[in-house]
Amino acid sequence: MTIGVLMPVKAFADAKQRLGPRLDAAARDRLAREMAATVLAAAAPLPVWVVTDDDDVSTWAEERGAGVVRQRRPGLSAAVNEAVAHLAAAGIERVVVVHADLPLARNLSSVVGHDGVTLIPDRHDDGTNVVSVPSDAGFVFAYGPGSFARHVAEAQRLGLALRIVRDDALGWDIDQPDDLTDIEWTFPVNPR
Repeated sequence: MTIGVLMPVKAFADAKQRLGPRLDAAARDRLAREMAATVLAAAAPLPVWVVTDDDDVSTWAEERGAGVVRQRRPGLSAAVNEAVAHLAAAGIERVVVVHADLPLARNLSSVVGHDGVTLIPDRHDDGTNVVSVPSDAGFVFAYGPGSFARHVAEAQRLGLALRIVRDDALGWDIDQPDDLTDIEWTFPVNPR
């Protein structure tokens, strides 16, 4: 089976705006780049494609050996749905969608090896940090608050075997200022 990893990445300069109370723009840009690099390394040896609408991110991805799928419509869900269809058309049979804000990511191997859908929720069981799905299943990604429940329902709607993996490393994303202090984290956080 041909497996590919898909990582949606928004413009580094625009990333993590909610961290503004703790990090200035330059620090948020650097944090976004470092986390994306961490996730990219965690995907090895699988091939990775980055879906983005940003030229800087495209260059960053290509310099690191990742493929690029250009985002044509706005929004995370639209970007992922289009990119999965693109990868399916290119012969990728299983896609692992992983977010770029997982600073503790070390290995994505726990996500592959299941025939149906594998979901890794965030630590709050609200968002969906990682999804592994057959690329031709017609799975409709629907991100945003409550996405984990929507993705569970989508797997059930399609009649696909569902596996939920609660992984401390892959379940920890950085969205809010407190996320930077709630873990042992090596990124130097300089309060404003």
